[in-house]
Amino acid sequence: MAIDPRTNGASQAATAPRRARIRRQGLAAGIFGVGAAIPERVVTNAELVERLDTTDEWIVRRTGIRERRIIGEGQTLAELATDACLRALEDAGATGPEVDQVIVSTITPDRLTPGLAPEVARAIGAADAGAVDCNAACAGFVYALDQAAALVESGRARTVLVCGAEALSRITEHDERSTAVLFGDGAGAVVVTGAEDVETGLGGFVLRANGECADLLYAEGDFPVLKMEGREVYRHAVREMVASTQLALERAGLGVGDVDLFVAHQANSRILDAAAAELDLPPERLYVNVDKMANTSSASIPLALAQAEREGRLNPGDIVALAAFGAGFVWGAGVASWKEGTSVRA
Repeated sequence: MAIDPRTNGASQAATAPRRARIRRQGLAAGIFGVGAAIPERVVTNAELVERLDTTDEWIVRRTGIRERRIIGEGQTLAELATDACLRALEDAGATGPEVDQVIVSTITPDRLTPGLAPEVARAIGAADAGAVDCNAACAGFVYALDQAAALVESGRARTVLVCGAEALSRITEHDERSTAVLFGDGAGAVVVTGAEDVETGLGGFVLRANGECADLLYAEGDFPVLKMEGREVYRHAVREMVASTQLALERAGLGVGDVDLFVAHQANSRILDAAAAELDLPPERLYVNVDKMANTSSASIPLALAQAEREGRLNPGDIVALAAFGAGFVWGAGVASWKEGTSVRA
């Protein structure tokens, strides 16, 4: 049963039995490795309460966040990104020289230019790889993943490393209660290669933007701190992530009932819960780690994927729905069958 992207037809799809999916023929793109790296420093709500006009109860009730990781003094984001990428390569049984493209999604690079990707490519030993940064705010990982899948399926690359890496503490106004409690730092990465004998692979991507809403969530170049109209962002985020997820599933020939895990951008727990409710997804199929990581922008989805697998919530062949929404506004969704089929890197 296809879901009409203009309406919320999720409730019927969620209760319908899983359909028999048609096995995809030929080479598809798939995720075959995942890795994460987080800073050592933990900042709890209790630490923020000491200097802000807020309480732990207020922060948890409004955001679901209890602690966040903050990059250390003198530590570079390239170091975190490299660590995550090396872990993803190890998980995939691949090496740096096999990588044809490195795509790093970030809005907080160590330098204005060059970006993080060339340094990561050098550090992992991908001497012959192309390397580029992607800036699509919190939706950047979904955008980069779509690019990686297109490169592999078009034959322009065999192995693509996609990394989301953010040090949002660099652009957070730490004395402003409305934003200081929200953000954290970290990096996550996945290895995308060709795949044989798969049913879904990486597909169904839906990418959208609305530049008219840019002033609702932004950071200026001359004074780089995040400014946000939280209520408006919440309203747009829930609506657009739900609609794009429904359409992505339809494009992949799937319904909400086929989803084993919904991994959305970890902005705050209220947005996640509201989106899952509108999709009619039960709580056990929604992944949430915003309580420990806070909002890490484009790093949040790969960080969540890595943690979900470690916890046994994500297994080979599982259908994962991905969705994100960020400044711009830009948003998107996609569908992945987790480590399904046989990886083809040669």
